[in-house]
Amino acid sequence: MTSQLFAICFNATRPSDLARFWSELLNWRPAEGPDGGPDGGAAILPPDPAGFRIRFLPSQEPKTGRNRAHFDLTSTSPEDQRRTVARALELGGKHIDVGQSPDDGHVVLADPDGNEFCVIEPGNAFLAGTGVIGALACDGTREVGHFWSRALRWPLVWDQDQETAIQSPSGGTKITWGGPPVAPKTGTNRLYLELALPADADWETELARLTTLGATRTTPAEGERDTARALLLDPDGNEFTVRRLC
Repeated sequence: MTSQLFAICFNATRPSDLARFWSELLNWRPAEGPDGGPDGGAAILPPDPAGFRIRFLPSQEPKTGRNRAHFDLTSTSPEDQRRTVARALELGGKHIDVGQSPDDGHVVLADPDGNEFCVIEPGNAFLAGTGVIGALACDGTREVGHFWSRALRWPLVWDQDQETAIQSPSGGTKITWGGPPVAPKTGTNRLYLELALPADADWETELARLTTLGATRTTPAEGERDTARALLLDPDGNEFTVRRLC
C-alpha cells in the first residue's frame, strides 16, 4: 500500500486569511476542527471527497522570487474568466507582471500572500474536463515529472520536448512541469505536495520506495524519530512531506 496525494500546501503568513481567499474563489468549503493537520493552520476541501485538499500552514519566511509552482484556473467562457478575475481582485488578489504578452489569453494574478496563479482562457484543450483547478503548473525537469508519475502511480499524460504532465487515473487536476530552463531554487518552496500513508501501511517500506525512485530523505534532529511525518526532497530539490493517516 503506497501513499496518495493528500494536499497541496501553502506556507502562509496569515493561513486563515489565505484559506478564506481560496475557499471563496474556488467555492471549496473550509475544513472544520483540526483538519489543517498536525501543524495547525487551515484547510479547504474540494467538492469531490476523493480529491486533494489545500492546506495553509503558518510561516513567517518571506517570499523570495517567483514560486516554483502555481495554480492554473480554468474558464468555461470569456464571461466566466472575467468573473473569476473580478472575484479574485474583490477578495484581495492583484494583477502582476511576470513577463506575459498583452496578447496572451490568460490573466496572471497573485493572491493576498503574493502567490502567483493564472486564470486560463476558455477553450484550452489540454485542461478540458479537469475542473476549476486545471493544473498545478511547476518549474521542473523531465526527470522530476517521471519521478512523480511513479511516486503517485499517476500516468504521464504529456511527455514531449522535456515537458511532462501527470493526472490521476480518476481525472481531475493535472500536475505539469515545464522543462528547462528551471529557475534556481531560493529558500524553502512556499507550495509543496503532501502525501498521506494509511495507518496500516508500512512506514519505512514506503519511504524506502520513494528514495529508490529518486527522493532524498532529510536528516532528522539528533535523537528524533518521527514516524508520523517525514520531509523529503524530490529529484529537483523540492520539498514534499509524507504523513501517516490516523
